[in-house]
Amino acid sequence: MADTTRITVTLPNDQVAELRKITDNISGYVAEAVARQLRHQLLGADLLRHQEEHGKFTDEELSEARAGIFGTASGGSASAA
Repeated sequence: MADTTRITVTLPNDQVAELRKITDNISGYVAEAVARQLRHQLLGADLLRHQEEHGKFTDEELSEARAGIFGTASGGSASAA
């Protein structure tokens, strides 16, 4: 089990009510959400740093990245107008 620190977090009542419908482990749920947000922010910083060093991503690079993340879709939605 990972080391933990107990903290107090204040949330709106409606959010707590919805969380209780979803899980009986609110601490675990919040920990996963925080980890996901931290990964998102770190990835964003890495992508910005990469573009500063190598220039903006091309449309082809972005398309390849989307295909790698979401899978290749035939008839890509980016070309639909």
